[in-house]
Amino acid sequence: MNKTILAMCALLVPVALAGCKENEENSDKIIEKPNIKIVDGMLTPEVLEAFGRVGAPVISPDGKTVAFTLSYEDIESNKSNAEIYTIPVEGGELKRLTSSANSESNLQWIEGGKKIAYLRYDKETEAQQLFVIDIESGKSEKISEVKNGIECFVISPVEDKIVYASPIDAYNKDEELFKDLPMTTGRVVDDLMYKHWDEWVTKIPHPFVADFANNRISNEKDIMDGEPFECPMRPFNGAESFAWSPDGKTLVYVSRKLKGMDYAFSTDSNLYSYNTESGKTENLTQDMPGYDTDPMFSPDGKQIAFLSMATAKYESDKKRLMLLDVQTKKMRDLTENWDYWPEQFSWAPDGKSILFSAYYEGTAPIFSMDVQTCRIDTIADGICDYASITALSANSAVALKHSMRSPNEICYVSNGKVRDITEVNKDLLSQLKLGDVKKVMVPTSDGKHMTCWEILPPDFDPNKKYPAILYCQGGPQQAVSQFWSYRWNFMIMAANGYVVIAPNRRGLPGFGTEWNRQISGDYGGQNMRDYFSATDYIKSRSYVNADKVGAIGASYGGFSVYWLAGHNDGRFAALIAHAGIFNLEAQYLETEEMWFADFDLGGPWWDKSNAVAQNTYANSPHRFVNKWTAPMLITVGELDYRILASQGMQAFNAAKMHGLEAEMLVFPDENHWVLKPQNAILWQRVFFRFLDRYLKDNK
Repeated sequence: MNKTILAMCALLVPVALAGCKENEENSDKIIEKPNIKIVDGMLTPEVLEAFGRVGAPVISPDGKTVAFTLSYEDIESNKSNAEIYTIPVEGGELKRLTSSANSESNLQWIEGGKKIAYLRYDKETEAQQLFVIDIESGKSEKISEVKNGIECFVISPVEDKIVYASPIDAYNKDEELFKDLPMTTGRVVDDLMYKHWDEWVTKIPHPFVADFANNRISNEKDIMDGEPFECPMRPFNGAESFAWSPDGKTLVYVSRKLKGMDYAFSTDSNLYSYNTESGKTENLTQDMPGYDTDPMFSPDGKQIAFLSMATAKYESDKKRLMLLDVQTKKMRDLTENWDYWPEQFSWAPDGKSILFSAYYEGTAPIFSMDVQTCRIDTIADGICDYASITALSANSAVALKHSMRSPNEICYVSNGKVRDITEVNKDLLSQLKLGDVKKVMVPTSDGKHMTCWEILPPDFDPNKKYPAILYCQGGPQQAVSQFWSYRWNFMIMAANGYVVIAPNRRGLPGFGTEWNRQISGDYGGQNMRDYFSATDYIKSRSYVNADKVGAIGASYGGFSVYWLAGHNDGRFAALIAHAGIFNLEAQYLETEEMWFADFDLGGPWWDKSNAVAQNTYANSPHRFVNKWTAPMLITVGELDYRILASQGMQAFNAAKMHGLEAEMLVFPDENHWVLKPQNAILWQRVFFRFLDRYLKDNK
């Protein structure tokens, strides 16, 4: 469930997922920066929706200019829109390049920095197409007419070729079966993975290589023609699945070329090399059983760096930074002796270093690795996370930076010094009262110390008594770092008068392989005792009302809330679970990516000889409803095929039948997340209405 960058409980709602964006409905309204009124410095749901959302920076060929997307939400029309901007790396005025009713995405500089190629929905073809804009004149031109649209693309370094992803039919319909039934809505299913994330699998993306000349695409070729496999892989992967060699003659792409049960139960993706001259395809990672992703050629084209997981089925395994020699095919694990792992990386221009971000002790700094010696140096850290790194040298880069107190901005990093390039949200943040964030080390039940983030309300008074919230992370193996979320936002929780404790419990990355892996096969075990430790810590603070503590969480965090409900010994006065697993036996058969359930739960519940699996299912939350005592709010999205809405509905029904005060919020048009602006605001309103009812003195 936990993807290379994005987890089940997505923390950073993206403007475009890795440069690969679904087609969107056309609208004539151009969404601009909202005019929001802030009252008494308070962060409200409406203010949270007003923040500008800065997309990944793309550096011009001369290294002097940054292009990026900036997105705003519009509550009235219930949608968002991203436009293209540029700004000098040295800082200066923003230059807006587009003003359209539909979002731009997947930016790439071409023609030496004179133009930018990008994707946008096209009304004429009713699909997303490739556009090019001239930087100087601002003139934009559509240059593709791909029938099913383009999901993502990469133009070759010499700009004579392009690879793009476009959807094809996932299977051949039996025409004889359907020939006289034009209005039938039935689907015939004969294999697993028939649904994924939030859609029924009727189409899959395929990579097309085409000539690119004079701003035109021609001679398109599906280089996986006849293969029933995805490239890029659903649901999150995009343009980072493609890598061109510097001479443009070789394309490396990522695909999981498996069928049937193997497809549903394996994470075995591979890197494939496609020669544009001979048409030959070669598997570069044949004997590597886990995820292999994110290929990137070295500047001289002699090596390919990529991320790899060693263990089959285990999608939250350590991410190894691997190096493949193109000529000899020999591989090196650059992070073999480093017990942390990269999330995203970039070659330095001289090819001697690779810069990357990685979760490390509760934050995500930027590191620089010498490719020959594997020496790792920290070039940017602090109480923040870095992402979307583009290396400018061995010790300098442009990146995104965010924290629990501020959303993404683009920054320049050099020799340990960090300078903001953009300040899109500076004015809005300056008007808000924000809570303080501090790192605390909490002793655990097995004698270790756990990194936790404690968030305090604005205008905090240590002599007062505050209600508190335990935040339970999803993933289940996604770090509680310095993330900024547009839903699980700690600043809005603090603004509503709550002290928050957010623990990096067992099963989270950034604290070594052993700490991360411990959770698999032990869902009701040590990680839950870690939650108790964090809860007891926060309840012991003199400024916390120990009788007014709640627990909240989504996905695995929702599972955690359900589990804590049946084991908490009266610790919690209110509980909120979003998209959580309630019945593990049902989850094993309901979820779409079967490899996750099989590995993390230990196997099927009917295998009575499997001690790990039997322990997992014996600890399923649905078995302990008789011990539930606290009021509960449950929220679900009916398009969630990762954890079906029926899981939450079962929990709600159980709570009501058990005689508890319970409430449920159902979104028919949301998936595992809550993305639409009006839905997001309603979710926040219901969230705090429920917490306030049970955790505050409302006499």
